[in-house]
Amino acid sequence: MWNRECQRLIARYMSDLGAEVNHHSFQGPSNSFHPLHFFSSPDPGVVHGKFNYSIYGINTIGVIRAPRGDGKEAIVLVTPYNSAKIDGAEAMSIGVAYSVFSLLSRVSWLAKDIIWLAADSQVGEYTAVDAWLREYHAPVFNEFRYMTDESSGRNSLFSRIVEKHDAERKITDDFRRAGTMAAALVIKVADKPNSPDDTLTIYAEASNGQMPNLDLINVVNYLAVHKQGFHVKVDKLLSLLDSKWLRLVADFYEFAGKVARSLNPQWRFGIPALDYIEGTATLASSLYTQALGIPTGPHGAFRDYQVDAITVEFAPRFLKNKARRTEFLTRAGRLIEGVIRSVNNLLEKFHQSFFLYLLTSSGKFVSVGVYMIAFGLLVAPLPVAAASLHAGYDKIGVYPRRIEKVSSSADEHEHTQKSWRWLYAARQVCIMHMWGVAVSLLPYFIDQIPHSTPLISIIIWALLSGVCLLVLYLVSSSEGFREVNVSHFWTWLESLRAWNSATYLYIGMVHLPCWVLCLHILFHPCY
Repeated sequence: MWNRECQRLIARYMSDLGAEVNHHSFQGPSNSFHPLHFFSSPDPGVVHGKFNYSIYGINTIGVIRAPRGDGKEAIVLVTPYNSAKIDGAEAMSIGVAYSVFSLLSRVSWLAKDIIWLAADSQVGEYTAVDAWLREYHAPVFNEFRYMTDESSGRNSLFSRIVEKHDAERKITDDFRRAGTMAAALVIKVADKPNSPDDTLTIYAEASNGQMPNLDLINVVNYLAVHKQGFHVKVDKLLSLLDSKWLRLVADFYEFAGKVARSLNPQWRFGIPALDYIEGTATLASSLYTQALGIPTGPHGAFRDYQVDAITVEFAPRFLKNKARRTEFLTRAGRLIEGVIRSVNNLLEKFHQSFFLYLLTSSGKFVSVGVYMIAFGLLVAPLPVAAASLHAGYDKIGVYPRRIEKVSSSADEHEHTQKSWRWLYAARQVCIMHMWGVAVSLLPYFIDQIPHSTPLISIIIWALLSGVCLLVLYLVSSSEGFREVNVSHFWTWLESLRAWNSATYLYIGMVHLPCWVLCLHILFHPCY
């Protein structure tokens, strides 16, 4: 039976505020994987072949038209909740969004439309938001909504009475849109009774390492700390917080800073050991999450459409206390209102600040101009080593060359032959990358094998990878190759492919070929 009671209740409250309300039905996530999906445009959501329509969700969307706007821009508020089993924290997040939505429906300063998306997360938070964004930007006209309606038994008398009530409130299933999205905020509340104070956690990482404009994080951090008194933090790699070696390094830097300040008060490069440890744990988490390429929340779906978005997760103290709930709703609502006011005053989208950065805290970061220097120093030795190996070929006698001079024409021929020797290396690199492409496409075909376990899949993948390398080796007749052992955790690899992560393509097309080339250089025979 199709239970739309939660969606109808939220839609009724939205409608009472004068908003334009509609429902959006979408199917659950598909397990299909396409190896070249990363190079294509966002999935339009077309369902091919047979599909289980019993797994679907229903989003509820309310739109407030700005009294001072022209309908060309909008700000999005998202509150994920499980319609099948909603808990107190999710109800509190909906309460925060409703209080802000209620205020914005009465103000006169609003210049951008407000969209409130109550995302049905029973099939996944990211899936619900991504499905709505696909329909918003690339509408697909299919019969999914009508098929779900018929399969849910909506022809009953009760359903027709409820539909009539919705029609009187102007709640429809017709998809409603506003203008171009200027920014988006995902509002979540976590029930953490052991929290020492009211905290706000910011999640910013999107798919494939994309980050929102830093100004959006700065606005949220400033208003939360200086206006509403929240303790703001970002995700950390918790295992580093108890690391003994990191504690020793932090104590050393703190001691060095104290010594430097004693010699010259203007030298202030030392930081407290605790701040160093927390900053390192935050930086490691930011590096790991961006490298993994998997979004840390439903906000990641917005970055695929070039919309700046973050997830703000509140963790209030004593959530079950009625007085504390009222105070929390007031402070959280004022914070969201302040962020909306800031975005509402923008004449153009965020673009002045950084898009490439690593967070060390909610108010500190490492810009691309700093960490790219270390990356450049890491990559710089590679061409130098390649040039050294190429120059050393003549000395170690890898390639045959003439010792005696027969004639001037023979010397000229030998010089020409040496000048084209780089083609051997270029051919070898090309072959290795061809092998990387083959290895990247193999999991798509391995997934078609029925009843295969991760262990069997990784064994098949390793064997087929070795066979492909052997075939390319025989075809190219290259010298110096040795046996290659490719081993990665299949479950981790599947998660990367499921999120269409660019890290998966990097591993298959760049990392593995470079790995084999490195082994080839290390085990190259030297005479």
